[in-house]
Amino acid sequence: MKMMLEGRKVRLQLGNVSKDERGDKRRTPLFGEEGGKHPLARYVDHNETYGPHIVEQFLSKLEDLGTVVDLGAGLGRDLAIVKQIHPQVRTSALEAGSQFAAELAGKADEVHVLDIERTIFPFPDESIDLFIANQVLEHTKEIFWIFHEVTRCLRIGGSFLFGVPNIASLHNRLLLLFGAHPTQHKLCSAHVRPFSKADTLKFLEVCFPHGYQLENFGGSQFYPFPAAIARVLARLFPTAAFSIFFLFRKSRRYKNEFATYPSRARLATNFWSGNVEIEDKWQCY
Repeated sequence: MKMMLEGRKVRLQLGNVSKDERGDKRRTPLFGEEGGKHPLARYVDHNETYGPHIVEQFLSKLEDLGTVVDLGAGLGRDLAIVKQIHPQVRTSALEAGSQFAAELAGKADEVHVLDIERTIFPFPDESIDLFIANQVLEHTKEIFWIFHEVTRCLRIGGSFLFGVPNIASLHNRLLLLFGAHPTQHKLCSAHVRPFSKADTLKFLEVCFPHGYQLENFGGSQFYPFPAAIARVLARLFPTAAFSIFFLFRKSRRYKNEFATYPSRARLATNFWSGNVEIEDKWQCY
C-alpha cells in the first residue's frame, strides 16, 4: 500500500483500486471478473444467454403448479415469468447473499438466504412442484448435494427446470479444435463445473436410475451472432447452442441416491453429503 500526494488530493492505492478524498472510485476489472471480453461481444445480446423465451416455453407446458422454488433467483427474472403464466403459485427464492435477497422483496412470496451447496433446504420432503436454476449450477462444486436436496423436496411428478452454459457449444468445439480454451470455463472465472446434454443425462441416470424423465430440451444464444440469428440457430441446433435448458420430471421415490453416490462410486474428491448415511458404503447399482 502506498500513499501519494497529488496537489491537494491524497490518493490511496491498493492493487488496482484507487480512491481520492472525494470518495470517487476508479477500478480496472480483473481478468475473468466480467465473464471475459472479446472483439465480437458488441454483437451479442447477453439476455439470450438466460433464455427467457425457453423458460417461458417450458413453463407454459406445466400444469397444476402450487409451489415453485428458484435457486439463485438473482433479480427475480424467472420468477416474474412464473407469475405471468401461473399467477396462483406460491414462489420461494433461495439466495446466497443479502444483496440479491433485498432485490427480491416483493418478487417472491418468501426469500431464504442460505448456501445451497451445504444447507438443508427449508422445505418438507416431496412438497415442491417445480425447482428452477438458471445459470446457477455451473457456479457450484457440490452438485450431488444440490440435486439431493432438490430431489428430496420435489414431489413425484414435480419438475426441475435448469439452464447452464454448454461446454459442447459450436464455438467451444472450434476453439478446442485449434487448441484454445472454452470460453465459459476458465480457471480465472466464476464457472467451476461444465455441462453438456449427453453428460447431464448420464449424470442423472447413473446417480438416480430411472428417477428423472427428460420432458423438454432447448438451446439459447448462439455465439457470436446477434439475437435474431442466434434464436434460429439455437432452435435448429440446440446441442451446439451457448446455453442449454432442461426440463426434467421426477418419476419415482427418492432414497438419498445423489448424496450417497460419491461414496458409493469411491470418487476421489471430498463432496459434501451432510448427515446422510449409507447402509452399505460401497453399494453400487
